[in-house]
Formats: sequence, structure tokens, C-alpha cells
Amino acid sequence: MLDRVSRFAPDGAPTMNPERRAGPAAEATTNRKNMALLVQLRWMAVLGQIAAILFVHHGLGIPLPVWPMSAVVGGLILLNVGSVVWIRRRSDVTNRQLFVALTIDVAALTAQLYLSGGITNSFVLLYLLQVVLGAVLLDVRSAWTLVALACACLAGLSLFHHPLAWGDLDAEDILWLRTAGLFIGFVLDAVLVVVFVARINRNLRERDERLAALRRQAVEEEHIVRMGLLASGAAHELGTPLGSMSVIVSDWRRMPALTGDPDIVEDIAEMEASLRRCKRIVTGILLSAGEMRGEGSSPTTVNGFLSGLVGEWRAARVGAVLAFTNRFGRDIAIVSDEVLKQAVVNLLDNAVEASPHGVELVASRDGDRLVLGVNDRGPGFAGELLPQIGKPYNSSKGRPGGGLGLFLVVNVVRKLGGEVRVRNRRGGGASVTVILPLKSLEIGGDGGA
Repeated sequence: MLDRVSRFAPDGAPTMNPERRAGPAAEATTNRKNMALLVQLRWMAVLGQIAAILFVHHGLGIPLPVWPMSAVVGGLILLNVGSVVWIRRRSDVTNRQLFVALTIDVAALTAQLYLSGGITNSFVLLYLLQVVLGAVLLDVRSAWTLVALACACLAGLSLFHHPLAWGDLDAEDILWLRTAGLFIGFVLDAVLVVVFVARINRNLRERDERLAALRRQAVEEEHIVRMGLLASGAAHELGTPLGSMSVIVSDWRRMPALTGDPDIVEDIAEMEASLRRCKRIVTGILLSAGEMRGEGSSPTTVNGFLSGLVGEWRAARVGAVLAFTNRFGRDIAIVSDEVLKQAVVNLLDNAVEASPHGVELVASRDGDRLVLGVNDRGPGFAGELLPQIGKPYNSSKGRPGGGLGLFLVVNVVRKLGGEVRVRNRRGGGASVTVILPLKSLEIGGDGGA
């Protein structure tokens, strides 16, 4: 039953760790979110520059090169519009692209400072904002490159800049304006750093959570791979003795000394039935460990699949009480999936073990999803175990290997693109609900791959 769970490669080795595949994707997705934050910050810079130019030039009467400064603002607006369109068309952003965006912001800030007093302009403090963003967003090499660029621009502004014409303002007024500018620059720097670094850190935490989930999935799939290898090996080893026993029992059936006793004949028939069941189990393990979907499956319908599953389960577990309620409705064609069948059988086996007097299987349809509910009348799940359901070796049965059945079910369903929900019923007992997209079971479906 482990073919699509363990994802064996042709040589029997497990496929590449999903964390290695999805790690760069998670990084690129986070970079895309951070690039969107840089675009928002640039819009704020555009508005701030427009307000500062108007206030200084018209409010304070200090002449500024308005047209060149407006050209820089216009360039930032065009860049932002292009960036918005570009981000919408991309699913990922690289470290180099973030570095280029920050470099452009440093260049735009340098151009505006050059036109408005150079290093004497109080807003040189905004270089610190770019450096902090680079330290948070970029790799180490790119961050240090951005630091070097900002320092070079600051040094250049100390030598080359367009001086401000203070007009009739005396030294005291100039000092007051510079002090006020430093205060405003510091407040802007502090507020923007806190706001945007906090949002960037939130993006990074979400990325780390996704990577942590991938690491947990990788560990779980490694467990499945190991169990698949052990099951396949055990099945091969059991094939020979089971075949030998079948030959011996068949010989017994033809021996007059034994066939004359009705009790012995009945025992021989029971042994043959048990051997046939063991052979079916072993064959199922071998098929599931080595065949992809379709090679060992057959076309059926949802209702036919469920009816056959319930019939086989009842026949194999004489004395167990299973109430089956089918509310699926209009039938559809699917592939008889041995993986899913074994997963549901595991759930029923666990339920009947906790509730020997009766379990219930309810099938229903929710839009384009198949919903299977397994309910029992047992003691339910312990409260501390509920958050850990689906993890290997997490069981209240107190025996080695406990918890693997539900662990396999969760992983099988996840591979099919579905989910498993576990809860304790209000009136007593436990309920496990399997929700599967029907397209993963339909003939020609992708099976969640």
C-alpha cells in the first residue's frame, strides 16, 4: 500500500527529500512578498519626497532644483508601476533582484540628496533604513555590498553636491531647521525600520514554519519508506513458506486417512482459507510496493468500491459489527485504489479494536470531495494525544509500533490531496473523517502526485 506514499524511484531508492525541492520555492515566495513590501516603501518615499519638496521650496522659501528632483520622483513612480506589474506576473523573486531594487532606492536617495545639500541634508539618515533592509533581506555578501555602496554615496555627497541657498535666513534659523530636519529624519527612520522590519520578519517566520513543516514531512516519509522496505522484504520472505504450506495442505485434502474425518476436513478447509488470505495480503504488499497506480488497479465506481471494501472487511472479521451508511448519491466512475482501501481498513481495524461492540462507516459527498467518516463507541482519544494524531509511534495502546496505522492513513490521504480530521464525539467515542478530492480517484486522475 506504500507505492504513492514512499514514492520509490526505479532502483528502489526514495525520491529526493521534499524539503530540498520546496526549500528554494519557499525562499522565492518569501522574497516575492518582501519585494512587494519594498514597492510599498517606495510609494511612501515618493509621497514623502513630494511633500518635502513642496514644503521646503514653497513653504520655507528655500529654492530647490524642482525639475531635476521631480524627474527623480517621476522615475520612481514609473519604476513602481513596472514593479507592480512585474511582481504580479512572477511567482518567485531572487536575492539578486532584491539587491537590484535596494540599489536603485539608494541611487534615488543619493540623487535627491545631491540636489538638496548633500551630506548637510538631515535626511542622510535614511541611508540607515536601506542598510537595515539589506541586512534583513539579502544574503551576507549582498548586504555588505549594499553597505559599501551606501558609504561610497555618503562620502561622494560630502565632496559633490548642490548647495542649498538659505536666502535671508540667519545662522540661528538655519541651525533650528537642521535640528528639526535631524529629528524628523530620525523619527522617519525609526518608524519605517520598526514597521517594515516587523513585516519582513513575519514573512520570514512564515517561511520558517513552511520549512519546518517540510522537515516534519520528510521525517515522516522516511519512516514510511523504511516500513515499505521492511514490508516488501517480509512479503518476499513469507512467499516461500506460504507456498510450501499450501502444497502440504492440498496434499492432506487428498489423503484418505484424513478425508475420512469430517472434523479434520473442516480444519483443512479453514487452514486453506487462512492461507489464501495470507497470500492475498502478501501479494497486495508486493503490488503496492512496486507498482504505480493503474497497473494493479481496476475500474469501478465509488459505491462499488465502498460496498466491496465493506464486504471484504466483514468477511475477514467474523463477529465484528460494522454499520455502513452510504449517502454519496449519484455514482461516478473511479479506479479501485488499493492504497485508499488499505487506509480505510486500517481505520476500521483501529475503531473495532477500541469499540468491539460496533463501529460505523458513513460515506457522503461534499461538492467535488468524497467524505468518509469512521465512528466508534470506545473511550475516544486522550486529550494530550489529539494534537499529535498522525505522527508515528503516537498511541495510547502502550505497545511497540503503536500509532503507525493512523500515521499511514494520514500520509496516504495527504498524498491523494486530502485531509484527515480527528475528534472525540460528544456522546462518547472517537470520529475520524477522511476528506478526498474525487479527481484524485477518478480514472485518469493524478492521484495527488
